[in-house]
Amino acid sequence: MAGSVLGTIFRVMTWGESHGKGIGVTIDGCPAGLSLQEEDIQQYLNRRKPGQSRLTTGRQEGDQVEILSGVFEGKTTGTPIALAVRNLDQRSRDYRAIMDVYRPGHADYCFDAKYGFRDYRGGGRSSGRETAGRVAAGAVACRLLAHYGIRVDAYTKSIGRIEADPGRFDLAERENNRLYMPDAVAAAEAEAYVEELIREQDSCGGIVECRIRGLPAGVGEPVFDKLDACLAKAVMSVGAVKGVEIGDGFAAARSRGSENNDAFYRGADGTVRKKTNHSGGILGGISDGDDIILRAAFKPTPSIARQQQTVNRAGEDVEIEVKGRHDPVVVPRAVVVVEAMAALTVADLLLMGRCAKL
Repeated sequence: MAGSVLGTIFRVMTWGESHGKGIGVTIDGCPAGLSLQEEDIQQYLNRRKPGQSRLTTGRQEGDQVEILSGVFEGKTTGTPIALAVRNLDQRSRDYRAIMDVYRPGHADYCFDAKYGFRDYRGGGRSSGRETAGRVAAGAVACRLLAHYGIRVDAYTKSIGRIEADPGRFDLAERENNRLYMPDAVAAAEAEAYVEELIREQDSCGGIVECRIRGLPAGVGEPVFDKLDACLAKAVMSVGAVKGVEIGDGFAAARSRGSENNDAFYRGADGTVRKKTNHSGGILGGISDGDDIILRAAFKPTPSIARQQQTVNRAGEDVEIEVKGRHDPVVVPRAVVVVEAMAALTVADLLLMGRCAKL
């Protein structure tokens, strides 16, 4: 199976299946001398792990990370870093009823069409559990970016039609509610909405917004490896993401050039600044020194207990009610996944750019 590797210099490869013995990631290209402990990675995995509340899957996984290689006496050695997370609460029996049935909205049919088989136990490599490896690698990337004064923060912008109010934006509030929304009022409304969906055996989607602060101008390449193109590819590779936008995104298509252009001016410190940030911090595929603003749209969780129409492997029309433990909305646990993918992308392009000029 191809397609499990991301990056050019800071390269990561995830491995493992939802119901296998474990999942993890190997990181190649991380510079030596970076301070790194398992606790640095664990705090990111704790934000993604299941079973945190009624608003997430009931699967109980501690998601304890083990550093298997690449770190000595608390510092990276410059050799490949291997990180592993054991699976401890698999319930493969929950999926036996659908072993020959394609779940609507899932990769079941497409995976079977490509490989001639599928791991019906939670989706195998197509499962959202694969993202634990991404988050572990993203934690390392965030440590590297912090060394250069760069910070990556993601949060829930909306759940269904309920959106965080920019006027009440408070990043610290993200940690105070179950949906990771930076707006306490919107979070309360959204939680009530999700509770209603649970009672109705339904699900919803939402939007994750990510901000990258402190990235200097000049990161990214002008053609195929544009910063925004690489970010879009990385985030679109996350399961359930159906759209990505940078800056004003699709709204830019409805504006005029005089409205969309960001006027430049010389700052008090002599650096080039912008009066607005419609570009989302990227021009011509290269960072312009402003905050990078990225949004990812997640579809509703397809595994719902309602009766749905589908077909089985024999091509027969059947009905299905998906049992097991599933998130009524994936967005809260996906916040840190988007954060990780953004960090991995920026770390790789930052290292690539270090050889761009003398």
